[in-house]
Order: sequence, then structure tokens, then C-alpha cells
Amino acid sequence: MINQSFEPAKDCGLCPRLVEFRMESREAWPDWFNSPVPAFGSLDASLLVVGLAPGLKGANRTGRPFTGDYAGDLLYPTLIEKGFAKGNYDKSPTDGLELTNARITNAVRCVPPQNKPTGPEAKSCLPFLIKEIEAMPNLKILLALGTLAHNAVLTAFELKKSAYKFGHNAFHPLENGLILANSYHCSRYNTNTGRLTTEMFHDVFDEITRRI
Repeated sequence: MINQSFEPAKDCGLCPRLVEFRMESREAWPDWFNSPVPAFGSLDASLLVVGLAPGLKGANRTGRPFTGDYAGDLLYPTLIEKGFAKGNYDKSPTDGLELTNARITNAVRCVPPQNKPTGPEAKSCLPFLIKEIEAMPNLKILLALGTLAHNAVLTAFELKKSAYKFGHNAFHPLENGLILANSYHCSRYNTNTGRLTTEMFHDVFDEITRRI
């Protein structure tokens, strides 16, 4: 059961631009989730995957991170293959998929216009990420998907960004004993352009498995 103190309220009003976009989405697609998307997975996990923000037709529609869009089509089969999930991923929160020693969250919990949250919006959501991390007693590795997630984790730990440069398949030992791992985001844009291949993504999880 997710402790709701780690999540924004359903009608969170911290970010006016995101509130406006959320209301537009509720009007256009009243059957969709259209609320801040809660994290998925146990707080007892050793791995926390930190994404950017919910996709409009993915998590914003389904209510589960990376569920229903292309990014999930790469992330979840990889988690299953590498032993961090079990069951079948069927692009629905009712598909019965379970995470194993992993939890998935987003740096920004509400869907942003054009999938681009602003710096102030990431800052507004930061307290939820901090509380989530603090509530994970077995956490060893945080996997940041993309630069914004990477920077959000560093900000949560009050660490200098200049000391930990983002790079695909980079692993940064942090001062607090945790490890910050990096991967290019598993978005359709990155995979279609060849910036991120399935093999490159699997390489990151192979190293995570070795370190955990």
C-alpha cells in the first residue's frame, strides 16, 4: 500500500501550468486518470527508477508510471528479463505485473505539456521524491532516466551537479553511500534516433544487477 504522504494530492495545485493542463485533459478525456501519478513498487526495494514525468497518453491515462506508452514497452520487458519484475506487461495497471526489488517514480508527478516540465515544476515536486527516498530503507541504487531526473536526485541530496556529470551507463557513488546510475530516457525519440538501443539499456541493468 502506498503511503499517500509520499504523493501529491489528486488535485495538487503546486504548479499552475500543470494544473491547467490537467484540467484540459480531464475535460478532453474524462475516463483517463488525469491526476498526479503515484509511484509503483515496494518501498522495501533496493532499486528506485526515476523518470521524467507522466506521458499524456501513457501514465496520465492509465495511472501507473510508464504504462501505456512506448517508454514502458522498453522499460517493463527489460525489468522482467533482468529479474526486477514478474508477470506480463500488457500496457494496463490491471495486467498483474509485479515489480521485484524495484520501484518506479517520476521527478514530476503530473503530465506536462509537450512532455517538458520546467525547472520550477521539478522543484515543486522535489519534496515528494525526498520523502520517498527517505522511506526506502533498503535502497542501494537510483537509476535516473535522463538529465532532469539525474539533476532532481542530486538536488534531493543537496549535491553539486558539477561533481556528477550525467552520462549513459555512468555510475556515481554518492557521499551518502548510495549509487546514482544514469541512462538515456527510454523514450520513442531516443530509441527511434538510435541514441538508445535495447542493448544499451540492457547494459545498464546488467551493471545494476552486478552492483546490487
